[in-house]
Amino acid sequence: MKKWPHRSLLPALLLGACVCPTAWTQDLTYEADPFRQLEEILPTPTEVRLASGKPGPKYWQQRADYVISVTLDDQRQRLRGEEVITYHNRSPHELNYLWVQLDQNRFRPDSDSMMAAAAPPMERLSYRALRSMLDRAAFEGGCDIKSVADGDDQPLDHTIVRTMMRVDLPEPLAPGQSTVLKIAWEHNIVDAKSQRARGGYEFFEEDGNYIYEIAQWFPRMAAYTDYTGWQNKQFLGSGEFTLEFGDYEVEITAPAGHIVSATGELQNPEEVLTEQQRERLAAARGSDDIHFIVTPEEAKANETRKPDEGTKTWRFSATNVRDFAWASSRKFIWDALAHDNQGDDVLCMSFYPNEAEPLWSKYSTRAIAHTLDVYSRYTFKYPYPTAISVNGPVYGMEYPMICFNGPRPEEDGTYSLRTKAGLISVIIHEVGHNYFPMIVNSDERQWTWMDEGVNTFLQFLAEAEWEEKYPSSRGQPRRITGYMASSRQVPIMTNSESLLQFGNNAYAKPATALVVLRETVLGRELFDFAFREYARQWEFKRPEPADLFRIMEDASGVDLDWFWRGWFYTTKHVDLGIKSLRLYEIDTRDPGVEKRIKKEERADEEGRDITSRRNADIEKLVERFPHLKDFYNDYDPLDVTKGERREYEKLLEGLEEEERDLLSLRKKFYVVDLQNVGGLVMPVILRVTFSDGGRETLRLPAEIWRQNPKAVSRLIITDQEIQTIELDPDLESADTDRQNNTWPPKPVESRFQLFKRDKPKNPMQRAIAEGRRDSEKDAKGGAASDGPSSDGPAGDGEE
Repeated sequence: MKKWPHRSLLPALLLGACVCPTAWTQDLTYEADPFRQLEEILPTPTEVRLASGKPGPKYWQQRADYVISVTLDDQRQRLRGEEVITYHNRSPHELNYLWVQLDQNRFRPDSDSMMAAAAPPMERLSYRALRSMLDRAAFEGGCDIKSVADGDDQPLDHTIVRTMMRVDLPEPLAPGQSTVLKIAWEHNIVDAKSQRARGGYEFFEEDGNYIYEIAQWFPRMAAYTDYTGWQNKQFLGSGEFTLEFGDYEVEITAPAGHIVSATGELQNPEEVLTEQQRERLAAARGSDDIHFIVTPEEAKANETRKPDEGTKTWRFSATNVRDFAWASSRKFIWDALAHDNQGDDVLCMSFYPNEAEPLWSKYSTRAIAHTLDVYSRYTFKYPYPTAISVNGPVYGMEYPMICFNGPRPEEDGTYSLRTKAGLISVIIHEVGHNYFPMIVNSDERQWTWMDEGVNTFLQFLAEAEWEEKYPSSRGQPRRITGYMASSRQVPIMTNSESLLQFGNNAYAKPATALVVLRETVLGRELFDFAFREYARQWEFKRPEPADLFRIMEDASGVDLDWFWRGWFYTTKHVDLGIKSLRLYEIDTRDPGVEKRIKKEERADEEGRDITSRRNADIEKLVERFPHLKDFYNDYDPLDVTKGERREYEKLLEGLEEEERDLLSLRKKFYVVDLQNVGGLVMPVILRVTFSDGGRETLRLPAEIWRQNPKAVSRLIITDQEIQTIELDPDLESADTDRQNNTWPPKPVESRFQLFKRDKPKNPMQRAIAEGRRDSEKDAKGGAASDGPSSDGPAGDGEE
């Protein structure tokens, strides 16, 4: 006899889900199929970009090398610079002109960023918001191009188109050839505490010093790619950049008292650092303990140096980076440690003023090293020699090897948990951007989510390894439900400048999607292998969304088109629900058993019939006239007859032994009816609790919705009675409404507070009270007796 497992859900896995066959034809169309493949949407694979999502044998990208000399004017907050760009045409195309980014032109009063800005809500403005608006309107921003020439110093025709500049070449630049551009420029530095900017200065009135965080500061080559040609979309502020890799040699001339930090490695420490500072730097290079290069006391002393003290020139070199940024100030403390990065030491460094203490010396450099450790395990070995965090006016912004981070403690040195976690998280995030997009060079101007969302996902993994119950703000599926159920949103696959709810769309939702993909859809082993393959295949290259989508499928062996389509191309949300639960049991065909069951059901039904119960004491006519009774008054169709017994015995004789075993099987067949309210198909996770207290979890793939994405029924076979069923019990699918996630339904628990509403004073009462306070001040000599008297109504002008 075949043995059946005890109270197991395994047999249910072998049975198909029940679907409504008419729902597809009546309610759905082929266009609405959530499992429709993405091939018609994604670009056609080529030998440049393969169908596997990997770079092909004909992959190419351009290159631009820079030699830059820049001077910081600490009196006027202005930069003056010259650069020599060697541009290498590695494309198969002939180029008649080159496009250069003039990022500072975003701050021109006639820029698209300014002219396309919508009016803010004017009914209520903060002082800070009003000041920012006025400062922005008065700021003389923009890049002043002094000259553009070729390698022989011959002027080149050029046309400035707002934040872009086209340089016309006297002769076409052939494939495989290089050309030289020489550009001289100047521009004012924006006040980053007043205006929202990715770089700028902060002024400290107490000591008269500045912190400069200088970014997007020099004319940079725009990207020329196989997928879009020149990426010369205007810079409006949100969509950042895609840039070309190259080598940088940069000289920065700053006041002699300044400490300068920058992308790359310092080339002349003997010219800009004291002997003691060089010794400390050498000690830090060989230690995993934090060493001060410039101590808090030295930084405090530097603040007193005069602006006319002369200058020093700091020289930095960076290899194979896509950008360059730097910071400069008299106020900088400087600490460092050497981090063992898979066998190679990376010098992790932090630069910050005394106002950032004690928070920064404790957490900044450690957070840098932690980020490199975690990110390198999930992607590739960090390839650069330094990683730097700078405290200044910019809350969070990233560049190769250097990032700007803003959180500071209170003036008394105390700080909240929010500030502490904010500092650690922003450092992890901005240092993490070295991997995406500074190395995996995605197109930020078009797809913000490809660097911000992917990086936020890795930030979430790194935060989990910092401490138990780290207060991550993004990544947990339960934290994205409010946004996903909201109406004011656009798909993730939307251009950066057209996003609504920018942080949720570009950071939180794609990060959560990757968490769900890792934990719920693929599992950690498959996901980690595929994601690492993506990162390593596109290291120092420029992937597109299709490359990520394809390589995750190719390396995991799982069709994920439904996932990308739902999470990235629609604004549907996850809201799966349990509509009902039905119980079926096998009819034994034994009339003695089946009719007894029906009699019990009938008695139960009659016992619950209120009309029958109330009519029980009413005298019946047949009791008064018994002759009215006949055969049917004593007949019960649920009594077993001899003929029914013979038919049952004949049935058993015609069955095989295994069939008789099935007929006598005492299992319970439950059908759980599921509905997809939110429209986003997802795996179904059911936690089933039985009457004996046992539990089992049933994980069903998203393909259960393939024939009807709106409703499906699932069969569960068990020995025990089901007591409860919970959908998504571990909050892993971002389900937006949990009220329909349990059977039987449970009340949603919450708490409310009582309060007493105070009756507000009317204007007359307030005037009397204010007059009384003024009289008390006069009696105590607190009022200014020489000032003008107020004969008007008290409080005039306050209403």
